[in-house]
Amino acid sequence: MHTADATPAPATALRLPRPRSGSAPLPDSADPPPFRLVATDLDGTLLRTDLTVSARTRAALALADRAGARHLVVTGRPAASCREFLVAIGYQGLAVCGQGAQLYDASADRLLFSAALDLDLARAVVKRTEEELGGRPLELAVVTAAPENRFVITPRFTDRMRPDWGLVGSREELWAQPIEKVLMRHRELPDGRVAAAAALAGGDEVSVTHSEKGMIEVLPAGVDKAVGLGRAAERMGFAPEDTIAFGDMPNDIPMLEWAGYGVAMGNAHPGLIAVADEVAPDHDEDGVAAVLERVYGRP
Repeated sequence: MHTADATPAPATALRLPRPRSGSAPLPDSADPPPFRLVATDLDGTLLRTDLTVSARTRAALALADRAGARHLVVTGRPAASCREFLVAIGYQGLAVCGQGAQLYDASADRLLFSAALDLDLARAVVKRTEEELGGRPLELAVVTAAPENRFVITPRFTDRMRPDWGLVGSREELWAQPIEKVLMRHRELPDGRVAAAAALAGGDEVSVTHSEKGMIEVLPAGVDKAVGLGRAAERMGFAPEDTIAFGDMPNDIPMLEWAGYGVAMGNAHPGLIAVADEVAPDHDEDGVAAVLERVYGRP
Protein backbone atom coordinates (compact mmCIF):
# COMPACT_ATOMS: atom_id res chain seq x y z
CA MET A 1 0.00 0.00 0.00
CA HIS A 2 1.08 3.59 -0.54
CA THR A 3 1.87 4.77 2.96
CA ALA A 4 2.55 8.23 4.23
CA ASP A 5 5.15 10.29 2.45
CA ALA A 6 5.61 13.84 1.32
CA THR A 7 4.05 13.43 -2.13
CA PRO A 8 0.25 13.80 -2.22
CA ALA A 9 -1.93 11.35 -4.08
CA PRO A 10 -4.05 12.54 -7.00
CA ALA A 11 -7.30 14.23 -6.01
CA THR A 12 -10.57 12.36 -6.37
CA ALA A 13 -13.80 13.85 -7.60
CA LEU A 14 -15.90 13.60 -4.45
CA ARG A 15 -15.41 14.99 -0.95
CA LEU A 16 -17.95 14.57 1.79
CA PRO A 17 -18.64 17.30 4.35
CA ARG A 18 -18.44 16.37 7.99
CA PRO A 19 -22.04 16.00 9.27
CA ARG A 20 -21.58 15.85 13.04
CA SER A 21 -25.26 15.48 13.84
CA GLY A 22 -27.34 12.80 12.19
CA SER A 23 -24.46 11.75 9.94
CA ALA A 24 -25.38 10.02 6.71
CA PRO A 25 -23.64 6.72 6.00
CA LEU A 26 -20.71 6.71 3.62
CA PRO A 27 -21.50 6.26 -0.06
CA ASP A 28 -21.44 2.76 -1.47
CA SER A 29 -18.71 1.54 -3.78
CA ALA A 30 -20.48 2.88 -6.89
CA ASP A 31 -19.38 6.40 -5.93
CA PRO A 32 -15.82 7.72 -6.31
CA PRO A 33 -13.79 7.23 -3.09
CA PRO A 34 -14.06 10.53 -1.19
CA PHE A 35 -11.05 10.07 1.06
CA ARG A 36 -7.43 10.18 0.00
CA LEU A 37 -6.03 9.55 3.49
CA VAL A 38 -6.93 6.63 5.79
CA ALA A 39 -5.76 7.36 9.35
CA THR A 40 -5.88 4.43 11.77
CA ASP A 41 -5.02 3.85 15.37
CA LEU A 42 -3.22 0.57 16.11
CA ASP A 43 -4.31 -1.07 19.39
CA GLY A 44 -8.02 -1.83 19.54
CA THR A 45 -8.47 -0.62 15.96
CA LEU A 46 -6.18 -1.92 13.23
CA LEU A 47 -4.70 -4.60 15.50
CA ARG A 48 -6.80 -7.48 16.77
CA THR A 49 -6.62 -8.62 20.38
CA ASP A 50 -3.72 -10.93 19.49
CA LEU A 51 -1.85 -7.86 18.11
CA THR A 52 -2.01 -9.03 14.50
CA VAL A 53 -3.50 -7.43 11.40
CA SER A 54 -5.89 -9.87 9.75
CA ALA A 55 -5.64 -10.97 6.12
CA ARG A 56 -8.98 -9.28 5.45
CA THR A 57 -7.75 -5.95 6.83
CA ARG A 58 -4.54 -6.17 4.82
CA ALA A 59 -6.59 -6.81 1.69
CA ALA A 60 -8.83 -3.81 2.46
CA LEU A 61 -5.81 -1.54 2.92
CA ALA A 62 -4.52 -2.79 -0.45
CA LEU A 63 -7.93 -2.01 -1.94
CA ALA A 64 -7.72 1.55 -0.67
CA ASP A 65 -4.20 1.78 -2.06
CA ARG A 66 -5.35 0.75 -5.53
CA ALA A 67 -8.00 3.47 -5.34
CA GLY A 68 -5.26 6.05 -4.72
CA ALA A 69 -5.59 6.45 -0.94
CA ARG A 70 -2.73 6.58 1.53
CA HIS A 71 -2.60 4.86 4.92
CA LEU A 72 -1.30 6.79 7.93
CA VAL A 73 -0.87 5.09 11.31
CA VAL A 74 -1.68 7.42 14.23
CA THR A 75 -0.89 5.62 17.48
CA GLY A 76 -0.27 6.25 21.15
CA ARG A 77 2.67 3.89 21.05
CA PRO A 78 6.12 5.47 20.77
CA ALA A 79 8.00 4.73 17.58
CA ALA A 80 10.22 2.16 19.28
CA SER A 81 7.12 0.21 20.36
CA CYS A 82 5.17 0.34 17.09
CA ARG A 83 8.06 -0.43 14.74
CA GLU A 84 7.50 -4.21 14.82
CA PHE A 85 3.84 -3.80 13.83
CA LEU A 86 4.68 -1.47 10.96
CA VAL A 87 7.31 -3.87 9.65
CA ALA A 88 4.83 -6.75 9.86
CA ILE A 89 2.42 -5.04 7.43
CA GLY A 90 5.12 -3.67 5.14
CA TYR A 91 4.37 -0.10 6.14
CA GLN A 92 6.44 2.69 4.59
CA GLY A 93 6.58 6.46 5.03
CA LEU A 94 5.35 8.65 7.88
CA ALA A 95 3.65 7.46 11.06
CA VAL A 96 2.34 9.55 13.95
CA CYS A 97 3.46 8.02 17.25
CA GLY A 98 3.40 8.80 20.97
CA GLN A 99 -0.12 10.34 20.92
CA GLY A 100 1.12 12.90 18.39
CA ALA A 101 4.38 13.70 20.18
CA GLN A 102 6.44 11.97 17.48
CA LEU A 103 6.59 12.03 13.70
CA TYR A 104 8.35 8.89 12.52
CA ASP A 105 9.67 8.00 9.07
CA ALA A 106 9.19 4.24 8.93
CA SER A 107 11.01 3.94 5.61
CA ALA A 108 14.22 5.39 7.06
CA ASP A 109 13.59 4.20 10.64
CA ARG A 110 14.14 7.78 11.78
CA LEU A 111 12.34 10.18 14.09
CA LEU A 112 11.64 13.51 12.41
CA PHE A 113 10.08 15.14 15.45
CA SER A 114 9.78 14.29 19.15
CA ALA A 115 8.45 16.28 22.11
CA ALA A 116 9.74 15.76 25.67
CA LEU A 117 7.97 16.35 28.98
CA ASP A 118 9.73 18.50 31.57
CA LEU A 119 10.68 16.35 34.56
CA ASP A 120 9.92 18.93 37.26
CA LEU A 121 6.56 19.66 35.68
CA ALA A 122 5.77 15.94 35.46
CA ARG A 123 6.50 15.43 39.15
CA ALA A 124 4.41 18.46 40.08
CA VAL A 125 1.42 17.28 38.03
CA VAL A 126 1.56 13.84 39.67
CA LYS A 127 1.63 15.46 43.13
CA ARG A 128 -1.25 17.81 42.32
CA THR A 129 -3.29 14.97 40.79
CA GLU A 130 -2.95 12.93 43.99
CA GLU A 131 -4.05 15.99 45.98
CA GLU A 132 -7.12 16.31 43.72
CA LEU A 133 -7.86 12.66 44.53
CA GLY A 134 -7.82 13.30 48.26
CA GLY A 135 -4.26 12.12 48.81
CA ARG A 136 -4.80 8.72 47.24
CA PRO A 137 -1.48 7.51 45.79
CA LEU A 138 -1.26 6.65 42.11
CA GLU A 139 0.64 3.87 40.40
CA LEU A 140 3.01 5.37 37.84
CA ALA A 141 4.98 4.62 34.71
CA VAL A 142 6.95 6.71 32.24
CA VAL A 143 8.11 6.42 28.66
CA THR A 144 11.70 7.56 28.45
CA ALA A 145 12.80 10.05 25.83
CA ALA A 146 13.60 9.09 22.25
CA PRO A 147 15.26 7.21 20.75
CA GLU A 148 15.07 4.58 23.51
CA ASN A 149 11.41 5.19 24.45
CA ARG A 150 11.49 2.52 27.14
CA PHE A 151 8.44 1.81 29.27
CA VAL A 152 9.44 2.00 32.96
CA ILE A 153 7.00 1.20 35.75
CA THR A 154 6.64 1.22 39.53
CA PRO A 155 6.01 -2.18 41.16
CA ARG A 156 2.20 -2.05 41.38
CA PHE A 157 1.47 -0.37 38.05
CA THR A 158 0.54 -3.67 36.39
CA ASP A 159 0.29 -7.36 37.10
CA ARG A 160 1.54 -8.21 33.60
CA MET A 161 5.19 -7.20 33.47
CA ARG A 162 6.78 -7.51 30.03
CA PRO A 163 10.44 -8.51 29.67
CA ASP A 164 11.34 -5.36 27.71
CA TRP A 165 9.93 -3.02 30.37
CA GLY A 166 12.00 -1.44 33.11
CA LEU A 167 11.04 -1.78 36.77
CA VAL A 168 12.07 0.69 39.47
CA GLY A 169 11.85 0.25 43.20
CA SER A 170 10.46 3.73 43.89
CA ARG A 171 8.80 6.49 41.92
CA GLU A 172 11.77 8.81 42.46
CA GLU A 173 13.75 6.61 40.09
CA LEU A 174 11.28 7.44 37.33
CA TRP A 175 12.71 10.94 37.12
CA ALA A 176 16.34 9.83 36.67
CA GLN A 177 16.35 10.44 32.91
CA PRO A 178 14.46 12.51 30.31
CA ILE A 179 10.91 11.36 29.56
CA GLU A 180 8.19 11.87 26.96
CA LYS A 181 5.14 11.02 29.04
CA VAL A 182 3.86 9.91 32.44
CA LEU A 183 1.23 7.19 32.74
CA MET A 184 -0.90 6.96 35.86
CA ARG A 185 -3.57 4.68 37.20
CA HIS A 186 -5.41 3.95 40.43
CA ARG A 187 -6.42 0.37 41.14
CA GLU A 188 -9.75 1.33 42.72
CA LEU A 189 -10.83 4.69 41.30
CA PRO A 190 -12.49 4.90 37.85
CA ASP A 191 -10.28 6.03 34.98
CA GLY A 192 -12.57 8.97 34.33
CA ARG A 193 -12.02 10.33 37.81
CA VAL A 194 -8.24 10.00 37.51
CA ALA A 195 -8.28 11.67 34.10
CA ALA A 196 -10.41 14.56 35.39
CA ALA A 197 -8.11 15.04 38.38
CA ALA A 198 -5.04 15.04 36.15
CA ALA A 199 -6.63 17.56 33.79
CA LEU A 200 -7.40 19.87 36.71
CA ALA A 201 -3.92 19.40 38.12
CA GLY A 202 -2.20 20.00 34.82
CA GLY A 203 -4.26 22.91 33.55
CA ASP A 204 -2.76 24.28 30.35
CA GLU A 205 0.75 23.17 31.32
CA VAL A 206 0.28 19.62 29.97
CA SER A 207 -2.04 17.52 27.85
CA VAL A 208 -3.97 14.66 29.47
CA THR A 209 -5.56 11.76 27.63
CA HIS A 210 -7.15 8.37 28.30
CA SER A 211 -5.51 5.82 26.02
CA GLU A 212 -6.68 2.45 27.34
CA LYS A 213 -8.34 0.91 30.35
CA GLY A 214 -6.34 1.67 33.46
CA MET A 215 -4.01 4.13 31.74
CA ILE A 216 -4.15 7.93 31.89
CA GLU A 217 -1.36 9.74 30.08
CA VAL A 218 0.26 13.11 30.84
CA LEU A 219 1.97 14.60 27.80
CA PRO A 220 3.66 17.86 26.84
CA ALA A 221 1.23 20.74 26.38
CA GLY A 222 -0.38 20.90 22.97
CA VAL A 223 0.23 17.24 22.14
CA ASP A 224 -2.64 15.11 20.88
CA LYS A 225 -3.46 12.94 17.90
CA ALA A 226 -5.09 15.78 15.97
CA VAL A 227 -1.92 17.85 16.18
CA GLY A 228 0.19 14.90 15.07
CA LEU A 229 -2.21 13.94 12.28
CA GLY A 230 -2.37 17.54 11.09
CA ARG A 231 1.43 17.79 11.03
CA ALA A 232 1.74 14.61 8.95
CA ALA A 233 -1.17 15.47 6.64
CA GLU A 234 0.28 18.89 5.87
CA ARG A 235 3.57 17.29 4.81
CA MET A 236 1.64 14.89 2.60
CA GLY A 237 -0.58 17.56 1.04
CA PHE A 238 -3.88 16.44 2.59
CA ALA A 239 -6.60 18.37 4.42
CA PRO A 240 -9.14 17.23 7.03
CA GLU A 241 -11.83 16.74 4.40
CA ASP A 242 -9.54 14.28 2.59
CA THR A 243 -9.31 12.08 5.67
CA ILE A 244 -11.23 9.16 7.16
CA ALA A 245 -10.03 8.23 10.66
CA PHE A 246 -10.55 5.12 12.81
CA GLY A 247 -10.11 4.78 16.58
CA ASP A 248 -11.36 3.20 19.79
CA MET A 249 -10.47 5.27 22.88
CA PRO A 250 -10.84 8.84 24.17
CA ASN A 251 -7.30 9.66 23.03
CA ASP A 252 -8.68 9.25 19.48
CA ILE A 253 -11.35 11.94 19.96
CA PRO A 254 -9.16 14.82 18.66
CA MET A 255 -8.20 12.74 15.62
CA LEU A 256 -11.81 11.89 14.72
CA GLU A 257 -12.87 15.50 15.25
CA TRP A 258 -10.07 16.69 12.96
CA ALA A 259 -10.81 14.24 10.17
CA GLY A 260 -13.48 14.68 7.52
CA TYR A 261 -15.17 11.46 8.65
CA GLY A 262 -14.65 9.67 11.97
CA VAL A 263 -15.25 5.97 12.60
CA ALA A 264 -15.38 4.44 16.08
CA MET A 265 -14.82 0.72 16.45
CA GLY A 266 -17.55 -1.49 17.87
CA ASN A 267 -15.35 -1.99 20.94
CA ALA A 268 -14.85 1.76 21.34
CA HIS A 269 -15.19 3.82 24.52
CA PRO A 270 -18.58 5.58 24.77
CA GLY A 271 -16.84 8.95 24.70
CA LEU A 272 -15.44 8.25 21.26
CA ILE A 273 -18.68 6.78 19.94
CA ALA A 274 -20.40 10.03 20.92
CA VAL A 275 -18.30 12.07 18.46
CA ALA A 276 -18.04 9.50 15.65
CA ASP A 277 -19.91 9.67 12.36
CA GLU A 278 -20.18 5.89 12.27
CA VAL A 279 -19.62 2.82 14.45
CA ALA A 280 -17.83 -0.03 12.70
CA PRO A 281 -17.74 -3.67 13.81
CA ASP A 282 -15.36 -4.69 16.60
CA HIS A 283 -11.62 -4.72 15.92
CA ASP A 284 -11.67 -8.52 16.26
CA GLU A 285 -14.37 -8.58 13.55
CA ASP A 286 -12.26 -6.58 11.08
CA GLY A 287 -14.18 -3.35 11.55
CA VAL A 288 -11.65 -1.23 9.66
CA ALA A 289 -11.85 -3.62 6.71
CA ALA A 290 -15.65 -3.59 6.70
CA VAL A 291 -15.73 0.18 6.24
CA LEU A 292 -12.87 0.35 3.74
CA GLU A 293 -14.49 -2.36 1.62
CA ARG A 294 -17.66 -0.30 1.45
CA VAL A 295 -15.85 2.96 0.67
CA TYR A 296 -13.39 1.67 -1.92
CA GLY A 297 -15.28 -1.35 -3.27
CA ARG A 298 -14.92 -4.98 -2.25
CA PRO A 299 -11.77 -6.74 -3.45
